[in-house]
Amino acid sequence: MSTDFSTLVDPTGQPVTGAPLGALITAQAALAPNAPAVTAGGITWRFSDLDRASNRRARWLAALGVRQNDVVFLALPNGLAYYECVFAVWKLGATPGHVSYRLTEPEFAAILALGKPKLVIGESGHQGVTQPALLDNAFSDAPLPPAFAASWKVSTSGGSTGRPKLVVDPNPAIWGPDKEGRRRLPRSIIVNPAPLYHSGPFGTMLPAIAQGGHIIEAGSFDPEQFIKLLAMHKANWAYMVPTMMARIAHLPPEIIANYDISELKSVVHMAAPCPAWVKRFWIDWLGPDVIWEVYGGTERIGATFIGGAEWMAHPGSVGRTAPGTQMAIFNEAGEILPAFSIGEIYFRIPGKPATFAYIGAEPRRHGDWTSFGDYGWLDDEGYLFIADRRTDMIISGGVNFYPAEIEAVIDAFPGVISSAVVGSPDADLGQALHAFVQVALPGPEPGFEASLREFVSTRLARPKHPRSYDMVTEPVRDEAGKVRRSAWRERRVAALGVTPENLLQ
Repeated sequence: MSTDFSTLVDPTGQPVTGAPLGALITAQAALAPNAPAVTAGGITWRFSDLDRASNRRARWLAALGVRQNDVVFLALPNGLAYYECVFAVWKLGATPGHVSYRLTEPEFAAILALGKPKLVIGESGHQGVTQPALLDNAFSDAPLPPAFAASWKVSTSGGSTGRPKLVVDPNPAIWGPDKEGRRRLPRSIIVNPAPLYHSGPFGTMLPAIAQGGHIIEAGSFDPEQFIKLLAMHKANWAYMVPTMMARIAHLPPEIIANYDISELKSVVHMAAPCPAWVKRFWIDWLGPDVIWEVYGGTERIGATFIGGAEWMAHPGSVGRTAPGTQMAIFNEAGEILPAFSIGEIYFRIPGKPATFAYIGAEPRRHGDWTSFGDYGWLDDEGYLFIADRRTDMIISGGVNFYPAEIEAVIDAFPGVISSAVVGSPDADLGQALHAFVQVALPGPEPGFEASLREFVSTRLARPKHPRSYDMVTEPVRDEAGKVRRSAWRERRVAALGVTPENLLQ
């Protein structure tokens, strides 16, 4: 029985609601076969190329026993094979799980034990991984009948605490509002700066292709190379995290002036708090109507949005919720707090309970309210301000400190690439503030730490000053701007030679 795939998209390439994600590649190939879909490693695949390759790959997966609603883990670097495999999984009505190919063997084994996937596709030497071998002509590249899974993706989480968990997305693998992307139009041109094993880029780049867009893989993030690619390809939509934005903002003005990125109509940033100085830099550069911030999570229990113009009227806020979603701040007793009180942020959609599922953790809930685990406060107009993640909060001498606030100040100092503030064991205070500060090779100049301390002292109250600093040259954050804070805490503890026993002596 033949399927008219052309009915799944309109003439602009915009998918119709309910269209299966895998079938949308066939629909885009029928509408514009020669339109570029993915550029990676100097090679561009048209939609016709991606469709044929993913059809063959889907049949390869079926031959390996993959069936509808099975979970297939992908542990691949960004590249053409990644996009081919994801859309092949969707074409079979199965669910892709995007995991890091950089995990250690124990980390990888822990994720597999949680997810129990039908198959793992990767290029690493991890046990149980199937290599994405080149396919021969035994597998047909003809279209497959439309199919879709009950969940469109499974994501990993837990890098901050060191305890992995999986998040099963509550939405099916069909086109709908959850795939739209903030201000992203059909046939957008996007340079991807981040690994697809992170939720933000995966949830942005793959739906953008289903929407007829062209994704250009940047490779590992380099600030000048990224804006060069934006200019070269005349990109009109961008996804970034604040760490990337800060690294670009730190470029010399003469380098920034070399590149015309005025085609950008929307820059959407998420995944971590954005320092005010970084936000102002981008607003001054591209204009307030271009800069948009999204606060949310893989669980899709709720989100807030704010544009640059609105942010200037409410500096520091991550915005308000969309209509139909409610947000409140709770204390530990489960009571809703008034405006300007710091507590845990909860969301709910009245009449629609959160339907995501954790594997390896339990949701944080109060009745029908659900939390990502972040702390913040609301002003009297309902604008949300983030303090930090609950698990990142440091209690020192009985006082709560939020690392994100301190890191934002440190990161604004010239010569700092990024920073991570952790609790350092202290016999008097319990924990003292310690900052790991990433600087460029070969290391800081003499007097750098003293100047940094003076800079911090003029911008933060004395109790928020780190007691101690470590200058490092390795990255303190990953490509998505996330801090593996537990690992940095362990490094500090190891450097001090502290054990629970001798701390009490």
